[in-house]
Amino acid sequence: MAGSHALSRVEPLLLVAVGGFAGAVLRHSVALATPGVAAVDGAVVGTLVVNVVGSFALGVLLYEAHLANVLSAETRLVVGTGFLSSFTTYSTFAVQTSGLPPALAVANVAANYALAFAGVVLGRLVARWLS
Repeated sequence: MAGSHALSRVEPLLLVAVGGFAGAVLRHSVALATPGVAAVDGAVVGTLVVNVVGSFALGVLLYEAHLANVLSAETRLVVGTGFLSSFTTYSTFAVQTSGLPPALAVANVAANYALAFAGVVLGRLVARWLS
């Protein structure tokens, strides 16, 4: 009996770890594959891309979970808490922004917040349309 209780406590951690590993690997891959745009480093563009795409996916996931509840709690742990929290990144965004010239730093902050928020809203709209 004690073994099954311990396993039930460890299972959510393993689900988050698996999702987190996959999200971090994919985030790194996007950063490597994203070319620089004009005076902006490719890593900065890659971080913007993952933050917007991840916010869109989280908008779909949270909206679906709230209304339709089609996904299991385990799937939401793997995808939401694990994968998407590792795929998107505030800390990398903050570090990269602090290294940019002031005008580009302001543009990067505005782009990340505005586009990520728009991604969540669009994700919710898509989830509503699909359900």
